[in-house]
Amino acid sequence: MRNYASAPRPRGQRGKPAWAMYRRNDVKVSASVKKRSPDDIVVRRKGRVYVINKRNPKHKQRQG
Repeated sequence: MRNYASAPRPRGQRGKPAWAMYRRNDVKVSASVKKRSPDDIVVRRKGRVYVINKRNPKHKQRQG
């Protein structure tokens, strides 16, 4: 028998969870990272290469 007390969780855009619609400034993950502006800083943390930018957080990237 099916338990009707627990309804399925609402889904967001394109099959993502609903909370994903509200996330902002996610890190772009790619095979290679490049500086997109002079304010970008290339940092190596925990064996990964990151590009961070405090002025424009949309430029955040992670390699790998």
